[in-house]
Parts: sequence; structure tokens; C-alpha cells
Amino acid sequence: MDTIIPLEDPGHDLDMVTLFSSMNHDAEMEALSIQSVLEGAGIEAVLVGPSTIPSVEFQVQVPRAQKDDAERVLAAAREAGPASADEAEKQTEL
Repeated sequence: MDTIIPLEDPGHDLDMVTLFSSMNHDAEMEALSIQSVLEGAGIEAVLVGPSTIPSVEFQVQVPRAQKDDAERVLAAAREAGPASADEAEKQTEL
């Protein structure tokens, strides 16, 4: 009979926590942008919110273990502004 070895329990490190939340008219677009920036930096991000009901809150959630990294990436992206995003996109087209 085979012995089953339990995997190490990651605890709450994989619990999803909200990094961004908004009910603004442009919340879906901002959430999608944030999700894209985070995933580009190798951070898992999940978009939460229905696109069919614009009055409902949109959220971007990340694993608890990656929240600090996600906050740093997002702050750096906001500081760099849209010009930096355009430049990064051009570099991926090469």
C-alpha cells in the first residue's frame, strides 16, 4: 500500500486579499490595467466584478504572500506614469 505524504500547508499565504477596489465609472478599466501591470511583474492577480453591472464594485486581488510586492509594483507604475507604460509596450513589440 502506498503512503500518502501530505503537502506542506502554505497557511494563509495563498489567501486572496484586495489590493484595489473601486465603484467609479472607470473602475473596470483601471482594474484591468492594474491586473496587467501586476501580471507583467510576475504577480498573480485576479479581477473580481461583473462587467454587466457597472454599479458593482471591481477589485483586483492578489495572494496574501505577494501583497507587499504587488503594492511596490503598483506604486512604481503609478509614479512612472503612462509614458513609461507606452515605452514598456514598445519594447515588447521588438
